[in-house]
Amino acid sequence: MSQKRAVVSVIGKDQVGIIAKVTTILADNHINVLDISQTILQDFFTMMMLVDVSELEDLEELQTAFDKVSNELGLKINIQLEEIFQSMHRV
Repeated sequence: MSQKRAVVSVIGKDQVGIIAKVTTILADNHINVLDISQTILQDFFTMMMLVDVSELEDLEELQTAFDKVSNELGLKINIQLEEIFQSMHRV
């Protein structure tokens, strides 16, 4: 079976526990992080992760879990399949 990948983006005010909460959701759903990039500009946190969603039936369930963390921490968290992300961000 070929690998199916998705992009997780996290943007918001830097605070304790962001990476822990996001990666806990991924781990609970048996999703492996393939690559990660994280930057803090002053007090603004941004993180992009490439994750393996080959075993996942539906991204909606994962987005719902991310939405809870988004609301709790005041962040914007999105997950999109890699091909959709790439087609939306072509230059």
